[in-house]
Amino acid sequence: MAEFSQKQRKQRGDEGLGSVVDFLLANARLVLGVGGAAVLGIATLAEKLLAFERNRVTIPEAHVALVKQLAGDIALELQAYLRNKFPELPFGALVPGGPLYDGLQAGAAERVRLLAPLELEPGLWSLVPGMDTVAREPRCWAVRRTQLEFHPRGRSPWDRFLVGGYLSSRVLLELLRKALAASVNWPAIGSLLGCLIRPNVASEELLLDVQHECLEFTLAVLLVVPGASTDDRLLLAWPLEGLAANLWLQDLYPVEAACLRALDDQDAGTRRRLLLLLCGVCRGHPALVRLGWSHLTQVVLHLGKEEVAWTEEALGDRFLQALEFLVGSLEQANLPCHFNPGVNLLDSFREEEIDDIGYVLYSGLQVPESLL
Repeated sequence: MAEFSQKQRKQRGDEGLGSVVDFLLANARLVLGVGGAAVLGIATLAEKLLAFERNRVTIPEAHVALVKQLAGDIALELQAYLRNKFPELPFGALVPGGPLYDGLQAGAAERVRLLAPLELEPGLWSLVPGMDTVAREPRCWAVRRTQLEFHPRGRSPWDRFLVGGYLSSRVLLELLRKALAASVNWPAIGSLLGCLIRPNVASEELLLDVQHECLEFTLAVLLVVPGASTDDRLLLAWPLEGLAANLWLQDLYPVEAACLRALDDQDAGTRRRLLLLLCGVCRGHPALVRLGWSHLTQVVLHLGKEEVAWTEEALGDRFLQALEFLVGSLEQANLPCHFNPGVNLLDSFREEEIDDIGYVLYSGLQVPESLL
């Protein structure tokens, strides 16, 4: 911790501020002790957390219902478009979902996942772990075309997207990106549904920005290869770079959400409420907004199986414990994935981002109410 604090002090060029950081680092773990609890006023923090949850985290039920209605209607329109535009490509039913549908969205209905599954022929495709490819990417898988001696190239409608014998997520993404941006009549669809729909052409993801008079949200269209493993993990077409550009990203969201739900069901716990509080804090702070749902979910999952109280009364303690876990992860520049420890969820963060986030969280350990 000392090394990280020295880097903080050097970056900010403020000796007095650096001394404060050193003090916070030296006493970070004491904050969670009995003495620290007395100093910080855990009870007061718990009252303030509940108020923050009520005012800044909970989404009005009417907004949730409206987003689900619009997302479902857009899914039907997009489904019809895909069948008319690409009748030779067997897409499955488009299904909206994500944190909002699982009660895991904080503050506002910002993003909805719309899964567009590819129906691949059984026996013609196999999965190759990303670590067994030249990319050496533990987060990904390659989808390899097989049985070419019995079913030559061209027998599958998906063969047109092969690159080097593998189904290319990049080529499919490019096809859909152009189609969504240029050939879908979004003004007409939006007029029919009572909203404005605009494809986000600046993003490499397939995003639709939806604006209603009551709210706004983003619909993320996700091309997926379903049934990638026995535990319902999905493979996503994702804008990856370099040697991994044609691979498929393993989507852990379904397992993450299911694991949180199972842990809370065991002891009527508050892990999902803690996640929502952390999401609400980070989305409202300019220095912390880089920490997204996936990062914070991993924090809660790492803490979730510990033999500690997960009652509402202990929510303040668990909040501080989560901050301390984040502090330790940032100091090491390493937040391992709970389901795949070889994946570091902080590997895309710049050093300056880690320093800025770490400084805010260290300060928050001294005065946690300042984050609310």
